Amino acid sequence: MAERRETAVAHRNTQRRRVLKACCGLALCAPAAARGDETEDAAAPPQPGDALVFAYGDRAGQVIAPADVALGAKQILAYPMQREPRRVRDGTRLNQLIVVRLPPEKLGDDTRARAADGVVAYSGVCTHTGCDVTDWYGDVLRFKCPCHESEFDPGDGARVVGGPAPLPLAALPLKLVDGALVVAGSFEGRVGFQALDPFSAAPPQ
Repeated sequence: MAERRETAVAHRNTQRRRVLKACCGLALCAPAAARGDETEDAAAPPQPGDALVFAYGDRAGQVIAPADVALGAKQILAYPMQREPRRVRDGTRLNQLIVVRLPPEKLGDDTRARAADGVVAYSGVCTHTGCDVTDWYGDVLRFKCPCHESEFDPGDGARVVGGPAPLPLAALPLKLVDGALVVAGSFEGRVGFQALDPFSAAPPQ
């Protein structure tokens, strides 16, 4: 009798340990799944409804308002941000944006249709070899890539106006929502840079 009781207790203990292990496994899997979702969202391309936020500096992660973008001033580096939940899509360099405000007379028809209060946004990755497009010619309102001196006209769809870049920068349509600059559609044009040869690496992440 005592032997059967001990066997039953041992069996219950074994079952209890199995249940506890299963619960622990579920608890560990849930955060891992959440992290996977966060990584996927951060690397996803800009989505309609995303807000634009400062990419770097003291205001990194803060939403960009039209008033933050001075007329004719050097481009602001930005990232799109999923608004609910707040999640900056900075998991890939291909989401880096450059944002400027131009005078109305400097905007072509197609560019004006993508602008929000004179503010336009483009991919910040040069289409030549993938450098960051960080330089600005304020006198002629042009982007310049510092690596090989390609120039782009933001008032005309970031058309190439100098240097070796083979394609314009991809344009990102914008709109205003509650005083913030918000993505209005998908990238128009190719994002990233040309392959230099069949063995070239993929665009940097």
